[in-house]
Amino acid sequence: MSHAPGISAQRNRGKPKAQADVCLILEGSYPFVTGGVSSWTHELIKAQSHLSFHLVFLVAPGADPACRYELPANVSGTTRIVLQQIPAGRRRISGEKKLMNRLEGPMLRLLSEGDLADLVEVQAILAGRKTEVGSNVLLDSSHAWQMLVRMYNATYPEASFLDYFWSWRVLFGGIYSVLLAEMPQARIYHSASTGYAGLFAARAALETGRPVLLTEHGIYTNERRIEIAMADWFHEMEEDGLSVHRLPHQLSDMWVKAFTACSRCCYKAADKIITLFEGNQLFQLMDGAQRNKMMVIPNGVDIDHYTAIPREHPPRPPTVALIGRVVQIKDVKSFIRACAMLQESIPELQALIMGSTTEEAHYYAECKQMVEHMGLENIITFTGQVSVDEYLGKIDVVVLTSISEGQPLIILEAGAAGIPVVATDAGACREILLSDHHDGDPPHQGGVVTPLSNPASTAQAVERLLVDREWYQRCSEGIRMRIRRYYNKSCFNRTYRDLYEYYRHHPGSDAAAGRVV
Repeated sequence: MSHAPGISAQRNRGKPKAQADVCLILEGSYPFVTGGVSSWTHELIKAQSHLSFHLVFLVAPGADPACRYELPANVSGTTRIVLQQIPAGRRRISGEKKLMNRLEGPMLRLLSEGDLADLVEVQAILAGRKTEVGSNVLLDSSHAWQMLVRMYNATYPEASFLDYFWSWRVLFGGIYSVLLAEMPQARIYHSASTGYAGLFAARAALETGRPVLLTEHGIYTNERRIEIAMADWFHEMEEDGLSVHRLPHQLSDMWVKAFTACSRCCYKAADKIITLFEGNQLFQLMDGAQRNKMMVIPNGVDIDHYTAIPREHPPRPPTVALIGRVVQIKDVKSFIRACAMLQESIPELQALIMGSTTEEAHYYAECKQMVEHMGLENIITFTGQVSVDEYLGKIDVVVLTSISEGQPLIILEAGAAGIPVVATDAGACREILLSDHHDGDPPHQGGVVTPLSNPASTAQAVERLLVDREWYQRCSEGIRMRIRRYYNKSCFNRTYRDLYEYYRHHPGSDAAAGRVV
């Protein structure tokens, strides 16, 4: 991994000069954020070195523009879309009132129902006027104001109008930024999530007629629901004038409906709906995915690489690690509480929290304060973003306390190195550590699965692994065998190679019928 200064500083990363083989659509992840999706993206591109990739980055306003990865040589171009930021456009245009009146119905339906026909209609309305329209007309004009008021009265009249106003601005600004952005030319469009990225992928299917693939790691709508429920999802917007301490029920419903609608659009436009494990498919079906398009491609790791990492044995202190970003969805505070419990029975314990501390600075500050308040400064170390390989040899147990996960790469990496894992029952954790794959191979346990937000269960599971050496060895051998058998990187690379090869030479599905040109 290389910490490059930014996209603009990297070699020849302007607009594409030729059609790329694959356009990867990425929201809030690679190459600006480290972690699961970003690592997956980086390895995917490198493994398909025979193909050219154009990368579309959808980023939040004010996001750090510094790259955390050096883009591989087969990245032929990049497009950066800042959500909620659209060109100003003309101050006034002819037929402005008619344009806004025509947009109102399909936009409202698009963000509540997710019907692809409404996206087609919206794109048809905007298609001939993209050089004229912008924030002046779509967000700031008197006709936009009247449209907002009508939508408020028709949908959430019991909510605070001020809160609705700012929610509408942010949501519609994000949608317009996706709909008005430049569309790179590619043979395949591949989105790493639904949400805004998924909406861009649906637009690509309609405008180009080319195939669209979707790979979901975690389920986007579930993660947004969790963020809204955790009540500080709007902190960044408070600086822009939305002052709410708790998002009103009505408006949280508005956001959830909008994210679900974007997912539904992407599902309808996609030729393949891929996820990392079977458990995600139920949620995809609930959000409108079509079963005949669905496919599971598990993550894979380089088994030989991680097996070769030398293990450091005692007399070093017993060491546990949470490897992940210091953000609320990882529930780092439960890990800290578990460590406080563990120190009573294992006073020599050392605990590492390994991951970026910059994404949710306020949460990191709370975690640091919590460590100090509980007197754990000599036990818990925040390492920041580091090379995991350099630490795996001296870690005894990897711990995940996440509220939501996809298929965590760190479990696969630690498992390949023979490190047992204690993880919450989120995402694919149970499937990786415990599940019987019904292939005739007797199940081997690779660790322990605990309930969400239950530090006592986490501490108990970790303590048993650190104290009972026979149990530790069984789990160490078990997880190594599971990863080698079911999560081999060569299988992952071959499956995506075959998918890309097939869809490079085929048009998109019937979902693009009636497409906008």
